[in-house]
Amino acid sequence: MAGVRGLVLAAVGLAGSIVLFVLSLVSVVLIVVGIGAFTTPWILTLVRHWANWRRLVAAEWCGVRIPATYRPFPEDLRGGPVGQVERCRLMLGDPATWRDLRWLPVDMTAGFVTALLPAALVLYPVEGYALAAGLWRVFTDGSRVGWWYGFVPISGEGSALLAAVLATALLATGLYTAPALLKVHFLLTRSVLVPADGELADRVRVLTETRRDAVDTSAAELRRIERDLHDGAQARLVAMGMDLGTIEALIEKDPARAKALLAQARQSSTDALSELRDLVRGIHPPVLAERGLGDAVKALALRLPVAVEVEVEGAGRAEAPVESAAYFAISEALTNAVKHADADRIWVDISHADGHLRIAVTDNGRGGAVLREGGGLGGVERRLATFDGVLAVSSPAGGPTMVTMEIPCVLS
Repeated sequence: MAGVRGLVLAAVGLAGSIVLFVLSLVSVVLIVVGIGAFTTPWILTLVRHWANWRRLVAAEWCGVRIPATYRPFPEDLRGGPVGQVERCRLMLGDPATWRDLRWLPVDMTAGFVTALLPAALVLYPVEGYALAAGLWRVFTDGSRVGWWYGFVPISGEGSALLAAVLATALLATGLYTAPALLKVHFLLTRSVLVPADGELADRVRVLTETRRDAVDTSAAELRRIERDLHDGAQARLVAMGMDLGTIEALIEKDPARAKALLAQARQSSTDALSELRDLVRGIHPPVLAERGLGDAVKALALRLPVAVEVEVEGAGRAEAPVESAAYFAISEALTNAVKHADADRIWVDISHADGHLRIAVTDNGRGGAVLREGGGLGGVERRLATFDGVLAVSSPAGGPTMVTMEIPCVLS
């Protein structure tokens, strides 16, 4: 598998990096005549997607994590030509952009070699076995050297069998070293994409942003709780107090009217209690505290009007803040699937591996979901970033939509 993956990286990586490097170079040069100011943001966005794809496969294939340290765009960035020029200025002023551009020539040279080496060790032996199986007759009649396999001259059946011996040695070497060699490729990528002296500064910047987001989220949550209490349970309790005062005045004069008001007060108390329970559930569901994330999501799925399948792998509990963040992230993804995607079936997969809680919410709706600042999924992304978590959305037009979340944590 490492050999096949190395071959894919060598072929696709070489072509993609060459094309993007040439386009980036030409577009940046054309800035002086004005055209590049409009084309550069689009091309640099493609470069970022290309680098992010390499980050993704590095984590999935070899467990090498390459953090993305791009500076966010301001929320009030204008659209149109003026906004495009401003976006160009911001992207060229981001050190991460220049690291991406430096990485492209490295990827097409040293990256190509380090990706091709594990592929060669695993796939090159096929030629040696083919020669031993009779392919040598295509190159020689047995009287001369007609082909070379490595350092073995192929001149007949005997030398072809030596080629098979060499192929076996190469295959054995590849089976033990190809995964490590593929990891070297991603470590090389990491060494270029991650700032050596600025990693701590970028980390501080990310932590500052996530702390600010956490404070803003907490403040908004407190305002929501206060509003819900004021407009809901508090208003019902006040009305119930007024009803009780009226009952006290009517209990001797008009017992029938007092009895009706008692029934109304009892209903108000029931409604207030229900609203308080819903409010508590919105802050931290009791089932989440008592039974854990898996059972809380299953209970949430039962209240939805569509069929939801929940699959939980792995035992143990994460820390309460992590479980709470994951629960509300799943709740937002499920709500979006029901309200906006017109889905009639949803799948939730929860697992824990390699020190990370992984969640995937998939629906068969119409697709088109976008991860944007100020949206529901954007809020989920900020909530997860507080715990160094990440969120990715795949939602082509026509569906399906998959929302994937990953949060570093340790299960108890």
